[in-house]
Amino acid sequence: MKFLVIDQDRGAMQELGLACLARDAGIVIAENVCEGVRALMREVVSLIVVDAALLRLSAWEHATLFARVAPGVPVVVSARPDMPLETRVAFELAGFRVLTRPVSAEDLLEKLERTLEV
Repeated sequence: MKFLVIDQDRGAMQELGLACLARDAGIVIAENVCEGVRALMREVVSLIVVDAALLRLSAWEHATLFARVAPGVPVVVSARPDMPLETRVAFELAGFRVLTRPVSAEDLLEKLERTLEV
């Protein structure tokens, strides 16, 4: 199992990466969405985690992008605590799971398990 983490917070990515590795999950790191899409073209991942602050398109446009580049791979949007409710709901309606930062390895593994059960 391998996760793609798209985030510019190096400290948070490193902490999450180490926690994932401790649970036998690999991690691929990208600092922006373009870099993440390039990584998806060469890596097979089980889950994508992306910082909401890096998403410039609408929730539906990002859902379409990820569905085309990584069909069937669940996407978690990591949101700052002050993200407006309307924005959270838009991401959820587009099919993303929204988790408040900092996202833990346990949160990601739980999301992956729930997705595999469906």
